[in-house]
Amino acid sequence: MSDDSEQDPGQRHQLTTSTRDLGDIAERLTRWLGNTVGSDGDPAISNLARPQTGGMSSSSVLFDASWQAGGKTDGGSYVARMAPEDDSFPVFEKYDLAAQYAVMAGVAEHTDIPVPQLCWYEPDESVLGAPFFIMRKAEGRVPEDNPPYVFLGWLFDSTVEQRTLITRNTIDIIARVHAIPDPAAKFPMFAGPDAADSSLRRHVDATRRWYDWALADDDYRIPLLERTFDWLEEHWPADPGSDVLSWGDSRPGNIIFREFDPVAVLDWEMAALGPRELDVAWVIFIHRFFQDIATRFDQPGLPDFLRRDDVVEQYEKVSGYRLRDMDFHIVYAALRHGVVMARIKRRMIHFGEDTDTPDRDDYVMHRASLEALLDGTYEWD
Repeated sequence: MSDDSEQDPGQRHQLTTSTRDLGDIAERLTRWLGNTVGSDGDPAISNLARPQTGGMSSSSVLFDASWQAGGKTDGGSYVARMAPEDDSFPVFEKYDLAAQYAVMAGVAEHTDIPVPQLCWYEPDESVLGAPFFIMRKAEGRVPEDNPPYVFLGWLFDSTVEQRTLITRNTIDIIARVHAIPDPAAKFPMFAGPDAADSSLRRHVDATRRWYDWALADDDYRIPLLERTFDWLEEHWPADPGSDVLSWGDSRPGNIIFREFDPVAVLDWEMAALGPRELDVAWVIFIHRFFQDIATRFDQPGLPDFLRRDDVVEQYEKVSGYRLRDMDFHIVYAALRHGVVMARIKRRMIHFGEDTDTPDRDDYVMHRASLEALLDGTYEWD
C-alpha cells in the first residue's frame, strides 16, 4: 500500500494476518480434536498451512486429519477459522465468531446456498488462544485479491461469456440470501436494541464507531472518510426499505467455484440486517476498486465484468425487487472499504510492511475514486 509507482500490482504482496506458530497450533489441535471426536488415540494431523488466498481480518489454517474411533476410521480435509489474536493488529474491534457460525448454520438450514459443512465450534480461548470453528474444506478456485484478478489468473483468462456466468451466479446467491423470510427472527443476534432506529441507521452508526476505534481514537483521522460520513447524512434515503439478511462481504472473491459454478460461499463476518442495496452496492464497488487500480496502471483489467448496470439489472430480474438509492449505497460501500484499507495500512506499518505518509487521505487506496463519487464526477462505463 505504498506509492503505487513502486509496486507491481500483478505480484503477490506478503501481508501479516497472524503471528501464531503453526507447530504449536498442530499440537493443540491434535489434543482438542482427539477429545472432541473420542478417538482411540491421537488423531494424525498433516498438511497444516495458512491459505494463500483469503481475507485479511481473520486467521485460518488448512489441515488434513484422520483418526480411529470405535474401530472405524474417519477424517478429511478441514479449515479452522479463528478469531484474530490481540497482537495481530486486528481489523475489527470485535470479532464475533459465534455469530458467523450461527449465520452459516442458518443459511444452510433455510436455503440451498452452498456453504461449507460446519463441524465444530469451540468458544474456549484456552484451546488455540482464541475461539474457533472448524468446517470441511471445499475444493475449487476463487478470484484472487492478491494479486488482483483484474491482472492475471483464471478469471482474467476466461471468456466474456464465462465472466457473465460468474456475475449471474454471484448475484443469484445474493438474491437467495435476501429471500430468507423473517430474517430478524432467524438471526436475532443482529437485531438492534432500539426498534425505532432503522437497520441502515444502526449499520452506519456502527461503521462510525468502528472508524473511531480503528483510526480516529488513535489520532489517525482521515479527512476524506469524515467528509464521506457527512455526505451520507446529507443524502440519507427517505425510505431505506425493508430488512434482509445482508451477506456483508458479497463478492466473487468469497465464493469457491468449480469451473464457473459456486460450490461454497464464504466469509460471513460482516453479515448484518439491512437493506438489499448494501450487498448489491458492495459487489459493484469492490470490483470497481480493482478495476480502477488496473486503469491507473494502464492495464485493461476486466471492464466487462460486474458492470453496475448489469448487476442492477440481474438482481432486479432474479429478485423482483427494484433497487433504490444506489448512489448512496455505493458511496457507503466506498466508505466502509476505506476504513478497512486504512486500518490494514496501519497494520502493515506496524509490522514493517509499509511506510507512513504525511497525508492521511492517502490511507484510502481508492482516494481518487471516492473523491469523484462525492463530487458526482466518477465515470461509470
